[in-house]
Amino acid sequence: MAELKITAAQKSEAGVKPANDDAIGIRIPDDENTLRTKGVAAVIADGMSGSEGGREAADACVTGFLNDYFSTPDSWTVETSGEKILGALNRWLYSQGQKQYGTPRGLVTTLSVLILKSTTAYLFHIGDTRIYRLRGEDFEQLTTDHRVAVGEKKTYLGRAMGIDLHLEIDYQALPVETGDIYLLTTDGVHDFLDDITLKRLLVEHYRNPEGAVDAILRHAANAGSDDNLSAQVVRVESLPEGNEEEFYRRLTELPFPPPLEPGMKLDGYRILRELHASNRTQIYLALDERSGEKVVLKTPSVNYEDDPLYIEQFLHEEWAGRRLNSPHLLRVLPAPEQRQFLYYVTEYVEGQTLREWMHDHPLPEPAEVRPIVEQIAQGLRVMHRQEMLHQDLKPENILIDPHGVVKIIDFGSTRIAGIAEIRTPLERDNLLGTRNYTAPEYLQGLPATNRADIFSLGVITYEMLTGRLPYDRELNARNLRRARYRPASEANPAVPHWMDEALRKAVSIDPQKRYALLSEFTHDLRSPNPDFLRETRQPLIERNPLGFWKTLALISLLINLALLIALAA
Repeated sequence: MAELKITAAQKSEAGVKPANDDAIGIRIPDDENTLRTKGVAAVIADGMSGSEGGREAADACVTGFLNDYFSTPDSWTVETSGEKILGALNRWLYSQGQKQYGTPRGLVTTLSVLILKSTTAYLFHIGDTRIYRLRGEDFEQLTTDHRVAVGEKKTYLGRAMGIDLHLEIDYQALPVETGDIYLLTTDGVHDFLDDITLKRLLVEHYRNPEGAVDAILRHAANAGSDDNLSAQVVRVESLPEGNEEEFYRRLTELPFPPPLEPGMKLDGYRILRELHASNRTQIYLALDERSGEKVVLKTPSVNYEDDPLYIEQFLHEEWAGRRLNSPHLLRVLPAPEQRQFLYYVTEYVEGQTLREWMHDHPLPEPAEVRPIVEQIAQGLRVMHRQEMLHQDLKPENILIDPHGVVKIIDFGSTRIAGIAEIRTPLERDNLLGTRNYTAPEYLQGLPATNRADIFSLGVITYEMLTGRLPYDRELNARNLRRARYRPASEANPAVPHWMDEALRKAVSIDPQKRYALLSEFTHDLRSPNPDFLRETRQPLIERNPLGFWKTLALISLLINLALLIALAA
């Protein structure tokens, strides 16, 4: 399958200075999976000349970023990974600068980062190092120098790493094309070579990044550069264009397993019985004969053997589960290295679904509901920290074991932000989830955030307390504006007004009016929010729409009668 391939070269020299305060680094992963999920990275830094530890700061940023970026979760977006790493590096530089040199300017450097992942270039920039792009005949500076003019000829650095605890980063994501060349330089180069010269040197050495770097540094030195000289050239040779045949072949390397019966063995697992079957999957209870433990095998349905989107989602379910670690999320177990068929293995949890619990506990007290909701929130919080959205939270996808431990299951609809950045030939269906629990923004075709999962949890909480759904009609794209919230206390008088208001906020149709954090919702379910303590009476049209129109009709009738009487008199 076509993949991201680059050729690159870099060089850094002290120039006429006695020491080199620049630092550079490029990392191209060796293994295909890391190349696919993280891409390649180029970093350039220039320690500030007025900083006592400028060289140390530049080295720390380049080395630290390259090490930390490739250690961040694969599920994170490039933007999240980059901003978290740069924020941590900036805080370290600032604090160490004060400790080592007694000044916040002790460890200061500029920094530019280029990440190429799938078919996108991600840029992070602070200071006056630069990133350029040559595409065909177009040569463009992609970054903006953070320099402030003082008088006619003097400037000073307006932004840098380590100069302040608050860090403002320029970030952008741009499409990549095969043949693009990216040039990263420090000011010892670009302050002495204009764009015309830089473009000419890149064109002359178009297929030879090493030759381009040597030529650029040599020309800068000959132009009278009085600073350190550093340059990096990255040329894009090929991109993962998403050839459908190759993509499908990769997905179907493992065949679907046949229907399994009790007593059959599969890769060391002995099938005990079928737990559940649908038109999409089969779930079996099995015995791992190596460990003697009961496990669950989930297999894909043969109905979808020729459906690459289904297969990709099935593989992502295992991928997501293997990267999640919480007592409130179903544990996906390592499968044998030499699998004969496509399936995955999870822990076996005895107990009941939340739907079954709701049947057994109609109109429960809030004190019975809170612990369950809080455990669901703890599991979701772990997913959100990994930049994953469950997207199909419902009572059937939540298990409660005999000890009262709650676990979220089924990651088949999970959106993984980092994986979503990777281009494929598939057109993914964004309308996921289950009717009645799907956040309204999905119905409107809008992008979803963690607030979508909070909506689903709010609906589940409401339903646990009342046995019904929170709106007076089914939510769909046509009637979102007409839907009215039904107070939970109408169905369950044990629900206090302040808790009802927390539920109303959690299931708000407008995501901006919803809770932004799970912790805020669970806190307001347990402790009265002062904003909700004062009970405000809703307008009659919201409390009782039928009564409102009847009253309005009666008033109109009375007015008409009064007019007729007046006219008759």
